[in-house]
Amino acid sequence: MAMNSDTQGRGQFGSSLGFIMAAAGSAVGLGNIWRFPYLTGENGGGAFVFVYAICVLLIGLPLLLNEIALGRKSRKNPIGAIKATGGNGFWQIAGVLCIMVCFCVLSYYSVIAGWTIGYIFTELVNIPIDFEEFQDTPQYVVPLCFVFIFMTIGVVLGGVSGGIEKAAKFLMPILFVIIIFIAGRAVTLDGAMEGVRYYLYPDFSKITSKVILQALGQAFFSMSVGWGLMITFGSYLPKKSNIVQSSGWIAGMDSMVALMGGLMVFPALFALLPGKDPAGGPALVFEVLPKVFDAMPGGNFIGALFFLLLLVAALTSSISMLEVPVSYFIDEKKWSRKKATWSIGIAAMILSVPSALSSIEGNYFNSLTLNFLGNTQVGFFAIMDFVFGTFAVVVICLMLSLYTGWAKKIGDFANELAEGSPAFKGGLRSAWMFFIKWVCPIVIALVLLDLVGVFGTPQEGG
Repeated sequence: MAMNSDTQGRGQFGSSLGFIMAAAGSAVGLGNIWRFPYLTGENGGGAFVFVYAICVLLIGLPLLLNEIALGRKSRKNPIGAIKATGGNGFWQIAGVLCIMVCFCVLSYYSVIAGWTIGYIFTELVNIPIDFEEFQDTPQYVVPLCFVFIFMTIGVVLGGVSGGIEKAAKFLMPILFVIIIFIAGRAVTLDGAMEGVRYYLYPDFSKITSKVILQALGQAFFSMSVGWGLMITFGSYLPKKSNIVQSSGWIAGMDSMVALMGGLMVFPALFALLPGKDPAGGPALVFEVLPKVFDAMPGGNFIGALFFLLLLVAALTSSISMLEVPVSYFIDEKKWSRKKATWSIGIAAMILSVPSALSSIEGNYFNSLTLNFLGNTQVGFFAIMDFVFGTFAVVVICLMLSLYTGWAKKIGDFANELAEGSPAFKGGLRSAWMFFIKWVCPIVIALVLLDLVGVFGTPQEGG
């Protein structure tokens, strides 16, 4: 993430490759390898994958282009971008929500990232560990979560110009290689084909409003739209950059990692744990993958390397999550980078504790229940993931598409996309404008209406 949000002047990406790798590094993370497989398991396997692919292509990609165009046109953080393009107080709510989403998701995302740190060591020294016992032990999960947030703070404190972009260029290809290797091993296990069928052959009868909502939410979560991250990234792009081509690469790389993440998990789950419910929830990756590594030559080393790279992928995402609120306080409140980073980082640590404790049976945060617009969520972690990881992100995407499509002249943003993208004209330009003005708002509005029970009884979650 090659950027510099100092008040002394804004940085700029050195190359299109730098932008693609940094943005893909932000998008490719736990959302692909941790969240995608367990949501697939909870939502009918192949049916969810099918709906997800459509959501990425028809909704996610146009919104990604929309945010990057808004960022490059304004050269500002999410709140500043709407101010700079003439948005009034109502539209600035979208910017405020972006800051809140990044901060709140960082708090519970760090809990999962902390698990990866623990698993690096258990794999390396070959200590079999029961995942449920591990996540139910506060002495493990809380300090590991704090360690991860300290790592994130450390990078953001130093500025993120050189190190993280270079690291992303080096580490993301390695992550691809390791994922392909592990998926290759998983699909060659005896009994793996049943898992492949479950994962890749859609049963269309399983497509419900809940599946569509979850797939749409995952497309936003995974592609980092509706967070303000891509507005911030766009603000560091030179005018000559080809936004359209770069966005295609980002969406393609991100979706490939998500799909490969499922190929690592489900064939192994059906082969090694027959009878295990694929709807394993957030623990799915941590229960299944160590068993895959055990079945490989040199499995301890490969397992440790995988969780190390998963940690790096998580870190490239968490840095951008922290950078969004930090850049707001630097740009708008004139705080120093040091003050903004430490203040927000420590606040995220405090907020992470309830999420870390919410898996422990009998704990207050485990039984905490929220009836949110008719949706019942049980457990602090589940509440945070639903409210900020799904609902708020969808609201932001709706507001931003209405803002550029209707409140402002959409042609101005189409012109921004065309600058540096000579192929973005004629039918492609018209299609993007049509999707932002009509398709995206209508689809997202229908999902939100369904979410609050307009079309029947809302789905219960948790």
